[in-house]
Amino acid sequence: MPNGGALVATDAWKSTFPGAVVGALVMIGVRNPERSAALETQKRELEERLRARGARVGRDGVDSEPAVRAYVDYYRTHGKTYHVKAQWESVAVKGRSIPSRAALVEAMFMAELKNLILTAGHDLAAATLPVRVDVTREEDEYVLMNGTERSLGAGDMMMVDGESIISSVLYGPDRRTRIGPETREVLFAVYAPAGVGEKAVRDHLEDLRSNVLLVAPEAETRLLATLPAPLARVDRSQSDVSM
Repeated sequence: MPNGGALVATDAWKSTFPGAVVGALVMIGVRNPERSAALETQKRELEERLRARGARVGRDGVDSEPAVRAYVDYYRTHGKTYHVKAQWESVAVKGRSIPSRAALVEAMFMAELKNLILTAGHDLAAATLPVRVDVTREEDEYVLMNGTERSLGAGDMMMVDGESIISSVLYGPDRRTRIGPETREVLFAVYAPAGVGEKAVRDHLEDLRSNVLLVAPEAETRLLATLPAPLARVDRSQSDVSM
């Protein structure tokens, strides 16, 4: 499905994060009830699969998987830890249940746990397309989900709509475009550092779409797109010098 210009990337993002991928899923006609019986059934099945996977990987956990390493390295560069990995371990290793949330947020969180790929959710009616993928600067700031205004610092990935920043990797989605009980049009946005890969992002978006359709079978998909940053080119203009 073509992007249609709804998701664009700056040259700064492409050059700062070669090999990274972002993705977007837009669905209309969705619902966001406090509980979905179909999603609850899927959640119990996911918990079983995660625990079986946790038993297989054992002591080493999922650290050896390329996607997890990519996120862990990205967060470590900024002095932080990858929270989705910790949430996965809580279910897969410690045996805890997936927390209950409003259905659209739960559908997103379930896909995150399955694939360990970072995702932000937004009420599309509160956003103005296109969404621009860019690099944070020292002066950038926005209001987080909890209402706190946050200064970002430089060097993180962020997404910006026609009004302001709507999310960043390190601090998550904003308050203005948050998903709520009345959300009927939704935008899910994915950030993936180099090493995750475009196919993994697309498969993740397909999983997320399947989860949303459990909640709202009548929902329509208006966009499912990925946007990769090209890998850095190797300068071959000079020949190797033999000694």
